[in-house]
Amino acid sequence: MLETLEHFVRLGAMSVARLAELSAVVIIAVAVVEALWRSVRIFGGRDHAPDEVKESLRLQLGRWLAISLEFLLAADILLTAIAPTWDDIGKLGAIAFLRTALNFFLQKEIEAHERQHGRAAHPEHT
Repeated sequence: MLETLEHFVRLGAMSVARLAELSAVVIIAVAVVEALWRSVRIFGGRDHAPDEVKESLRLQLGRWLAISLEFLLAADILLTAIAPTWDDIGKLGAIAFLRTALNFFLQKEIEAHERQHGRAAHPEHT
């Protein structure tokens, strides 16, 4: 009975982790297509876009990448929670640190850019 329950918990955790990984892939794919489309429009136009427009494009792509990193971190946590070894826990710690650091510095850059251009860092909260 306990083994059957454990099997279903493992299966559920693996399924959710794979869904999170798939979500990250879809988010990245859509973000890249959107950024590519915007880049073509910017660079294909007769007038060169101001640096602010280019920076906005880069930061928007960065925001989507940060969201996808969160999905990937969630997947890693789920997969490690199933049957962790010390090696798995160490790898998860390193991955979590790197992804959190990337998100932290990206968010700081976004906030600095938005402060510089007179916008709230989180307009949805205003």
